Amino acid sequence: MRTYTPGTGSIKRRWHLIDAEGQVLGRVATLTARLLQGKHKPSYTSFLDTGDHVVIVNAARVVLSGRKEEGKIYRAHSGYEGGLREERAKDVRKKHPTRFIEEAVRGMLPKTKLGDAMYRKLNVYAGPEHPHAAQKPARLEVA
Repeated sequence: MRTYTPGTGSIKRRWHLIDAEGQVLGRVATLTARLLQGKHKPSYTSFLDTGDHVVIVNAARVVLSGRKEEGKIYRAHSGYEGGLREERAKDVRKKHPTRFIEEAVRGMLPKTKLGDAMYRKLNVYAGPEHPHAAQKPARLEVA
């Protein structure tokens, strides 16, 4: 008996819509990473991209638990000496409101070409509007 491996033609991709308003960042990010990887499907295969597309709206209104709004620091390094840039979470929210979710989900995906392909299926928007209505995304509630 052979092990079933889904082919590229047999992978059915669905669209999901998540409203992040009032939701905790970690819960939204874990649900999103799970959907992007396809771990919710019985046909999940670790070496194939079997995941779905995810649209997240109201990303600017996601909640950080505890004192993370003041204490959490986002770091980026240019690669040059002295090129470390640090920003507090409250400043990141003002300048780039979608970066919270994007970085949290990116950190939960594989650090390979496969992870890059999964990440490209993520669409994050700061407000309630999104241009993916034609795909008819199914609304998902964060538990």
